[in-house]
Amino acid sequence: MNMPHGASPQTILVLNSGSSSLKFGLFAPAGGDESLLLEGSAEGIGRGDGSLRIKAPDGRVLVDEQHVLESQTDALQKLSAVLAAQHRAQPTAVGHRVVHGGPHLRTHQRLTPEVRQRLQDAVHFAPLHIPPALALIDEARSIFADAAHFACFDTAFHATLPPRAAQLALPRRYADAGVIRYGFHGLSYESLVTQLGAALPPRAVFAHLGNGSSVCALRDGQSVDTSMGMTPTGGVPMGTRCGDLDPGVLLYLLRVEKLDANALETLLNRESGLAGYADGESDMQALEQRAAAGDEHASLALDAFATAVRKTIGGYAALLGGIDLLVFTGGIGEHSAEIRKRICEGLAFLGLRKGDASGKVRALHTQEEKQIARHCRALLCG
Repeated sequence: MNMPHGASPQTILVLNSGSSSLKFGLFAPAGGDESLLLEGSAEGIGRGDGSLRIKAPDGRVLVDEQHVLESQTDALQKLSAVLAAQHRAQPTAVGHRVVHGGPHLRTHQRLTPEVRQRLQDAVHFAPLHIPPALALIDEARSIFADAAHFACFDTAFHATLPPRAAQLALPRRYADAGVIRYGFHGLSYESLVTQLGAALPPRAVFAHLGNGSSVCALRDGQSVDTSMGMTPTGGVPMGTRCGDLDPGVLLYLLRVEKLDANALETLLNRESGLAGYADGESDMQALEQRAAAGDEHASLALDAFATAVRKTIGGYAALLGGIDLLVFTGGIGEHSAEIRKRICEGLAFLGLRKGDASGKVRALHTQEEKQIARHCRALLCG
C-alpha cells in the first residue's frame, strides 16, 4: 500500500456500518468540498468469509486481506491497525452514520456523553441498529481518542415530513411518545440532492434499493413522504425485512403462533421479504439468476419487490401532482438494470421510461460517506 507518511491534520474518517459490513472513507478539504483520500469496507462481519479492502480514489486496491471479523468493533480494530501501519496521523474527526436517534435526536451533532445516553435511551426504537452503533462508537472513541466524534442520523433528512405523513393513525399519546414515521436512508437521499444541485426539479422521487430499501417523495429538495416508518422494517419488502403488513397478521402471530417480541423481530427482520418469498434467498443477483432459470419462487420475489416499489412511486406521483425526476440508488437501484426495468414498466403514463432520452429516470451512486464528512466539517468549523 503506497500512501504518504502523515495524513493531513484536517482529515475526517467516516464510519458507515451495515448489518454485516463496515464501510469507511477518509476525507480532506479541497475546493470547498470533501476530497476522498481512501475508502474501503470490511465485509462478511460475523461470518467465516470476512475481508478488509481499502482502495484509492482512482479505484486501485491498496489492501485486500482476508479476516475472520467477529463484529463491527473487530472490523474497526483491523482497520485502525492497517491505517496505523501506514504511518497515518489520527483523523481530526470521526463521523458515525447512525440509523435512528429516536425522537430527541433529529439533527447531526457532536457525540457527547449526553447524546450517547439519549441514544441508549432510544434503543427500543431500533433494537437491531442502535446497540451495534453504540458499540462501534465506543470502540472508535477509544481508538481515536483525540478526535472529535459526530453522529449523523438517517432520520434527520425526514424532519421536514408534514404531520399527515409523520403522524400515524393512532391515539395522539403515541405520537407524543415518539411513535411516528421517521423515515430512513436520509443521508443517501441528501447526498443525491447535493449531487443534483440546481438540476434537481421541484417534484422528484428517489428510490434507495438495497438489502434495505425505501422510496422518498421530494418537493423542492425536501422530504414530504417516505415509505419506511417508525423503524426500517416498514415500507416495501426488502432482502430479509417484511415491509408493510396488515396489523392483523401480527395479532395472528401473537395469538395463534404464540410468538414473543424477540421471535417476532427475528421473523419480520431476518426471515421475511425476498427471503420469505424465495425460501431464504435474499441476494438480488442470485434471485435474478434463479428467475432466469425458471425458478417460480425467485420470480415471485422479483415481481413482488418491483411491484411494491412501482406502487409507491405511483402514489407519490399523486401526492406531488406528477414526477419530474425518478432517481434509483443503492446497490440494487444503481446496478440492477433488470429491477429498474421491472419497476418502470407501467409508469410510461407518468412520462417515466427507463433508458429514454428525456433524462427523467436516472441511476446515481449514493455518496453517504461524503455527505457525512460534509456535515462533520461544518460542525467542526461551526
